[in-house]
Amino acid sequence: MTPAYPLPRRKLGSTAVEVTALGFGAAALGNLYRAIPDATAQACLDAALDAGIGYVDTAPHYGQGLSERRVGQTLGDRAGITVSSKVGRVLTPVAPSPAGTERHGFIDGDPFEPHFDYSYDGVMRSFESSRKRLKREHIDILLTHDLGRQTHGADAPAHMKAFLAGGYKAMRDLKAQGLIGAIGLGVNEWQVCEEVMAHADLDVILLAGRYTLLEQGALESFLPLCEAKGVSVIVGGPFNSGILTGGDHYDYGQVPPEICTRVTKLKAVCAAHDVPLAAAALQFPLAHPAVACVIPGMADAAEVTANVALFARDIPAALWDDLKTEGLLHDHAPIPKARVLT
Repeated sequence: MTPAYPLPRRKLGSTAVEVTALGFGAAALGNLYRAIPDATAQACLDAALDAGIGYVDTAPHYGQGLSERRVGQTLGDRAGITVSSKVGRVLTPVAPSPAGTERHGFIDGDPFEPHFDYSYDGVMRSFESSRKRLKREHIDILLTHDLGRQTHGADAPAHMKAFLAGGYKAMRDLKAQGLIGAIGLGVNEWQVCEEVMAHADLDVILLAGRYTLLEQGALESFLPLCEAKGVSVIVGGPFNSGILTGGDHYDYGQVPPEICTRVTKLKAVCAAHDVPLAAAALQFPLAHPAVACVIPGMADAAEVTANVALFARDIPAALWDDLKTEGLLHDHAPIPKARVLT
């Protein structure tokens, strides 16, 4: 696939690290919801690179190391590609499971079991293991994964304390040594980001599913705070786990009735302008000045082709106006003024 135009590259915070405005979310390469062959994963990554996508996000959690391993096999230390991975879970070896086994949402992952560890040593061990799987000496972006109550419930304060006292220092040390280029968080809730930002200096936050065409609660205080502090935002899950592309998942689970109703209304407005709902969903977050990149998940080359086309789709300004008129977008949500690739 030859890109019709280069994807713009945007710097993260005050760092020298750059991402393309359309990135690649590699959770699916860890067999999220369904198993895919190694050859399919490699073809998917190759198609993304051919299309001009220059940023890939992965994590030890995705298939218990499988996603990182597949990314490493295809990319290695290839120049010009920005890679992010995450810390907060340490993988320990276990006996292989029978074929078709689902663990932590992933099918046929690698034979490791994740354990939360946000301490200094835990972050260092996780980073070293990720470097080996990714076949990279340097990881461009390192994100602390899944802090917050949504993941940890009553244990959230203890994990936050461990991170601020240890894991955060480890990330700063790695950055000072030149082993990573940017540090931040990879989370599903913006509230925990504000909590961390009160105590730590970050370059970037990967926020999944919380600033999308479907929900914009992050506009109230989080995104203004990022602007004020010069923290870049990467929007993960722009399709809210698939519901905005016709899928049957929302926030990694079943779709509540009120979400179904809202999606139906969004779809109707988009249809009136002959625009796929998924195109509006993919382009909308980038209108906010704090947002540097969107990273939909991709599982095969066909999904890459589809997402690149959606990203390039011309969307009339009247569509955004109608969404606001119908109360489907926050009154203060910035809207794209022109093609997102300019």
